[in-house]
Amino acid sequence: MVVGRPDTDQPVGLTAPPDPPAARSRRRRLRLGDALVVVGYLSLAILLTGDQWRRPERLFHQAGDQMLFEWMLARAARAVTAGENPLHSTALNAPDGVNLMANTSVLGLGLPLTPITLLLGSQAAFLVAVVACLAGTATAWYALLARRLVRSRAAAALGGLFCGFAPGMVSQAGAHLHMAAQFLVPVILALVFRPATDRVRRDGVLLGLAVAYQVFLGEEVLVFVALAAGVVAGAYALADRAAARRLAPVVLRRLGVGALVAGALLAYPLWFQFRGPGHYAGMPFFAQGYRLDVASFTAGARQSVAGDDRHSRLLAPNATEQTSFFGPFLPLLALLVVVRLWRRPLVRALAVCGLLFALLSLGTTIVVNRNDTGLPGPYRLVAGVPLLDLVVPARFALVCVPVLGVLLALALDRLRHRSARTWAPWAGAVAAALLPLVPTPIRTVPVVPVPAFVADGSWRAYVPPGRTLVPVPPVTGAAKSPATFWSARTGLAFHAPGGYFIGPRSADDPTAHWGAPDRPTSLLLRRAAETGQVPPVGAAERRQAVADLRHWRAAVLVQAGSFPGDPVRTTVDALVGPGRDVAGAYVWDVRPLVG
Repeated sequence: MVVGRPDTDQPVGLTAPPDPPAARSRRRRLRLGDALVVVGYLSLAILLTGDQWRRPERLFHQAGDQMLFEWMLARAARAVTAGENPLHSTALNAPDGVNLMANTSVLGLGLPLTPITLLLGSQAAFLVAVVACLAGTATAWYALLARRLVRSRAAAALGGLFCGFAPGMVSQAGAHLHMAAQFLVPVILALVFRPATDRVRRDGVLLGLAVAYQVFLGEEVLVFVALAAGVVAGAYALADRAAARRLAPVVLRRLGVGALVAGALLAYPLWFQFRGPGHYAGMPFFAQGYRLDVASFTAGARQSVAGDDRHSRLLAPNATEQTSFFGPFLPLLALLVVVRLWRRPLVRALAVCGLLFALLSLGTTIVVNRNDTGLPGPYRLVAGVPLLDLVVPARFALVCVPVLGVLLALALDRLRHRSARTWAPWAGAVAAALLPLVPTPIRTVPVVPVPAFVADGSWRAYVPPGRTLVPVPPVTGAAKSPATFWSARTGLAFHAPGGYFIGPRSADDPTAHWGAPDRPTSLLLRRAAETGQVPPVGAAERRQAVADLRHWRAAVLVQAGSFPGDPVRTTVDALVGPGRDVAGAYVWDVRPLVG
């Protein structure tokens, strides 16, 4: 349970005497300090995204994921301006469409960012979203720490800085907006664990609204919040039974009101997610394979000043899932803080929570420095639990980030009135632990630009209403999708088959599948792209291509970066006849073939 400071919730009388000048001056200094902290967080977030601000022809290192989230932001803007269903779209995977509620639609970011998306485009909206997620998460934790847990603004600022910009947060922010958008987490926790016992109904309503909004930011984060809050509450209750008995009825009433409000708001969206058109079951990849190495907890992340790119890649599933990587000194410092502050029930609860979630992130079997020991991991106990079986184990370590941030703030706050002889060693230890974790700008990679034929609208002369533009190859699986990228950058101006999303394997099989259901022609072209070899093409393949084009309602096929002798281009020529060069692309007008 979060215990507030004794002066936090005292009401101010209507007839209270005016504040003395010293008190007003102190409040102004505090407000100025708060503003400087927030400006610092924003400046750091802008610095980390700076390479793409300066070079818009590049994307963050997980380019396919950025393409997806740019499309989601563009789709949210389209839903606002055109009054379309925000939970479903046929702009991708034509003609069937995509269940956006069953994907990471981030409507909680896309809807408020609509003006930026419309004015500056999907790339600018994505970068603003990354800045807002990092700086917003840091600011929200700073506010919670300063109001509820510590008196030192410096301690709160450092704790918020770590919560928003820890290695795991930066690694997720470059690709996964739904995991980086954690600015409502402190709000939810503050409402659940508010120490005062009044205003239960109001707090419950606010809690329900916050939970509902978090669903439209990222459901996975909400699952982690619920689990972590339960662990912290249980551990705190064991450490301070008297406080638990006093506060439990109030907390339960708040939760009840919050559940009613959130349930009413989310009933239809959740039905649509699990039973609406395009819903699916399971995951299209082996989630349990995404686990952390024990050695990753003391290693340096790829996006840290002391990080080792090669070594860090060996200790995590990929560069985006480097969710631990706390360096060699921070875990030791955290252990020391827990030992020194063990008498505080909150510290005990945080220690239990952090340790449990760190162990869960190791997966079903423990790997130590790339060696699978065969020892069972705690995740094995929950791997079959509904919802948890869909969670990537490596992401459990993200819960350790706020745990460490709060512990750091509590430790520094305790030193605020100590002598320099006592304070200096602790300050040195904190600096030694955090300096190696200073984040570096998120890395970028070049990307093939949207061809002028698509960007300037020349395609409109070929695509009548009700027909689609087919990027070549119309990829299946988790490969980068030109359909997704071109659609995002043009504001969903056209409909296209394929795309980068999760959907059912087929109309009769709801098993989760990357992208659109496989069509023979899309598989043929993907094979040509991946092998660099032109596959055999005969009459049967040509007939199948026409059938697939009719299914897609295709009007024109477009390939960017094409050149004579390209295996994909040669394959399409063999299937539908020769195309022609246009501005930045090679196109095939297939309207005569499909009728």
